[in-house]
Amino acid sequence: MSTTTVPPVPWHRQIDWLGLMPFFAMHLGVLAVFWVGVTWPVFIVAFFSYVIRGMALTGFYHRYFSHKAFATSRWFQFVWAFIGCAAAQRGPIWWAAHHRDHHSYSDKPPDVHSPHQHHFLWSHMGWFMTTENAAVREKRVPDLLKFPELVFIDRHFWIAVVTWGAGCWGLGALLQRWFPTSGITGAQMFVWAFVVATVFLYHVTYCINSLAHVIGSRRFITTDQSRNNFVLALFAFGEGWHNNHHYYPASARNGFYWWEVDVTYYMIWAFSKLGLVWDVKPVPERVLEMGRTGNPALAGSVAGE
Repeated sequence: MSTTTVPPVPWHRQIDWLGLMPFFAMHLGVLAVFWVGVTWPVFIVAFFSYVIRGMALTGFYHRYFSHKAFATSRWFQFVWAFIGCAAAQRGPIWWAAHHRDHHSYSDKPPDVHSPHQHHFLWSHMGWFMTTENAAVREKRVPDLLKFPELVFIDRHFWIAVVTWGAGCWGLGALLQRWFPTSGITGAQMFVWAFVVATVFLYHVTYCINSLAHVIGSRRFITTDQSRNNFVLALFAFGEGWHNNHHYYPASARNGFYWWEVDVTYYMIWAFSKLGLVWDVKPVPERVLEMGRTGNPALAGSVAGE
């Protein structure tokens, strides 16, 4: 009795081309900067649009929803889930489920965005374009599924995206009305503060999946190829200390030492002083000492927590 081997599905047939039309349109929309021009106030708003949504991803999608590195109230987690959704990188439950998978299989065959298992572009952005990976891996996130408001915003993340984009246009239109000689327009604000800022944030985030497993230094011995990258740490608010994070992911800080800039941790620390978050998990002293000395015996059994 003969058996038939089913050939693998070509990469281009795995991608949901129709569903990705808004994503491609966003990238094309960047070219509109040549028509709308730019003014300093608009550029500043675009910078803050990038920063606040980026820190919603790093501080809450990543360190809170994915790793439970601190605790917070139900209303505060929803506020930051909504801001994170406005980054147009899907919802917090989908994001956390895939990230937990990543830590379980980092750079091994099941890791869907490993640059060592797939080609670089697939690691950077191709993996999330598939119909298969668009599904929420619910077995990974039972703790998040118990919040109906998170389930709702995860399924309808586009509400936050549209709200953010409309808000950018509306702000520009108001400034144009109040300061008609400023050169600011609704279209200009929309293009810079929403389109350009969103696309830039896309690729900063994606670089943690791709570049942070290829370029940089390795302080800790891990089972994957995670790297520490100072440049990525600056643009991604501390996420570039990726080898640190993969060695001890339970901590609320990725920059383990004072000289490792970690803006996300500074935000979490500030929120803790205001009483908005609590139970902020530190890096154990034995891990810090191991990083200083390179003596693996000091680390105990914390690696991979």
